[in-house]
Amino acid sequence: MYVPFDDLPEDSRIWIYQSNRKFSDEEFSAIELDLQDFLKDWAAHGTSLESSYLLKYNRFIIIAVNQEVQAATGCSIDSSVEFIQSLERKYEVDLLDKMNVTFKQGEHIAHKPLIDFKKMVKDKSVTANTIVFNNLVNSIQEFNESWEVLAEDSWHSRFF
Repeated sequence: MYVPFDDLPEDSRIWIYQSNRKFSDEEFSAIELDLQDFLKDWAAHGTSLESSYLLKYNRFIIIAVNQEVQAATGCSIDSSVEFIQSLERKYEVDLLDKMNVTFKQGEHIAHKPLIDFKKMVKDKSVTANTIVFNNLVNSIQEFNESWEVLAEDSWHSRFF
């Protein structure tokens, strides 16, 4: 069951998917409709999941579920991954590769393979003060507090 993102409690579980390229506005509008269709019927063991999404920077898809109502289970998580994989095929993007880093360079959002990001650190093209997207956050509260952070305050800090 789809609900507005702001209506979910802060301890709701989230999954963040980053695209290896920026989506066009038209693509993001279509993805929004696809997400609404998927979430209205998303269920775990026959019980609707109170869920929502956020789309950020024409690059990130964030799916959230209120686990106080019904927890996402293996099968429901699998169905969400299948949905994301369908978006990958439809838009010819990579949304599941966790070995990529997305970060801000001024107003620009950059996306690099982890190996290239490490090289940029070595070359001082990015610093501990670079804003990175910490896609390992697990709840809306963590998302609000620790998603866009200085590299030195995230898992990226080990590269500095």
